[in-house]
Amino acid sequence: MESDDRYGAAGQRDDGAGFDGAGFDGAGFDGAGFDGAGFGGAVPPPPSRAPDVGPPPPGAPLRAVGAALLNLTGLGLGYALLGRWARAAVCWAATAVLLWAALPADPDGVPGGVLVGYLLVLVLAAADAARIARRSALGGAWRPVLAVGLGVVLLAVPAGGAAVYGSARDEAREQMLLDRLAAGDERVRAASGQPFGSVKSEYAGALDVYRALGEDHPGSRAAKLVPDRLKTYYDAVSAPYAEKRHCEAVAPLTYLRTLPDSVDGKLLGALAAWPDEPLATSLYGCGVSRLGGPGGGGTELGELLRTFPDSASAQQVGPAIGKRIKDQVAALKGAEPCAATEVLRGLGATASELPAEGVKALRADADRGVVDGVYACGVDQFEDGKFGDARTTLTDFARTYKSDGRVRQARNIAIAAEIADDRPAAGKRLPPSKRPGGSRMELVISNDAPNAVEVLYTGPVTGTVTLKACGGCERYSASAGARQACKASGRSYPKARLRLPSGEYHFLYKHGTGATAGVDSYSSGTKVQPGYTYTSCTYVIERNPFGLDLPLIPDPVKPVLSPWGAGSYR
Repeated sequence: MESDDRYGAAGQRDDGAGFDGAGFDGAGFDGAGFDGAGFGGAVPPPPSRAPDVGPPPPGAPLRAVGAALLNLTGLGLGYALLGRWARAAVCWAATAVLLWAALPADPDGVPGGVLVGYLLVLVLAAADAARIARRSALGGAWRPVLAVGLGVVLLAVPAGGAAVYGSARDEAREQMLLDRLAAGDERVRAASGQPFGSVKSEYAGALDVYRALGEDHPGSRAAKLVPDRLKTYYDAVSAPYAEKRHCEAVAPLTYLRTLPDSVDGKLLGALAAWPDEPLATSLYGCGVSRLGGPGGGGTELGELLRTFPDSASAQQVGPAIGKRIKDQVAALKGAEPCAATEVLRGLGATASELPAEGVKALRADADRGVVDGVYACGVDQFEDGKFGDARTTLTDFARTYKSDGRVRQARNIAIAAEIADDRPAAGKRLPPSKRPGGSRMELVISNDAPNAVEVLYTGPVTGTVTLKACGGCERYSASAGARQACKASGRSYPKARLRLPSGEYHFLYKHGTGATAGVDSYSSGTKVQPGYTYTSCTYVIERNPFGLDLPLIPDPVKPVLSPWGAGSYR
């Protein structure tokens, strides 16, 4: 590196281009002009170079300030003024690196390491230029002043550049935030119209974007758009409510109602409390639509009464259930009493589960309707030819509601239904609810079977009798049964005596204790006429497929019913 600590000679000419060394003879002082007592008659020649020691040239502080300021501009002008072009190139390279790292403007700005390094280069360059300028004259008294003024003016370049860059960086940041906002909007558009459960994560992701913009960047352009976006967001999530799909609206509205727990209330504004009324309306609409059906509506109505007990929707729950109960009680007289009964059961169960005491009390109305409904259902099943179902329904009715005045008729219909299940003619009409008057004929039923027999009958009157097993009685062959059954002298057969009004009757003989599982029940019918006494004999025969008198399983029960003097038949 070239020497920077030479001094110019006092009184040396300055031609505006710096020191040119004129007046030096290149050989230094030879001492010829000095005589030890003063100067001789001739002026001695100037020294060939500046002395190694002595004060700096005049104006050095001002020159140092000017050179330092010019280098602080980042343009290397302080070195250029001093003629140090290699050092100026270092400043230009540092500035170029800064511009390469900074442009185009990035939302995050210039990397911290690059900026610190560049500032360090400028400070070192300014200090170095100041040092050199203190040891070098600039050729005129006006030059340092001009350098200082020019340095002050040119400092506006980096300051202005920093301001412009800051503005560009802010705009880039704004654009980045707007892009984030657009991404959140796109997620809402993609999720809109889809079932909430399948796109809940998409809605949550969009909300995270809006919340971050509004809470972390409150002064940005994107943040100012967030309130409008949140309104659109709420509209998209609550779309099922707007379309009156109340059951589908419950889940998204419940989700919206929880947002104030995670989003700043100032950001949500009036939206924070908006879901309450729509949610109450949806809970009511959904619950009422399910009354008496699958689910029963109890979950939704219970949530409504617990969460919004003072809402207008909650006040409608009791009247709505009460009206539905009355409608179903009226429907018991219609074409589908069984369906109406099931609805009443559901309504009663729902009412009893709800937290409001006034609503719980409606369970009693529903239960009374169920009693009527079960009976009406059994009758309807009998009339529709569903004899097995009718028997089950009315038997359960008689067992469950023993104090009801219709128990006797329910049992009679159940008996007729059981006979009709094997003999459909017995189900042509319901058993009379009142016993007929007039004369009655006696029917004596004897049991010549080794097992007990239950006899069911229906006609003008309906009932059952049970005959004990015949002790010592055996099964007959097919050929012997009709001839020998109930005719053994000296044997006492178990008997049952019925007094029947005249009319057409249907009988079902059911094997009981002592019969094998293969013994069949047997049904028959007869017409009871005035002036006759009737007898019937039940016995069991064994029949072989080949006609031999060998035991046969199953053993059918073959009852015999005979009018007085007409002989027995089966």
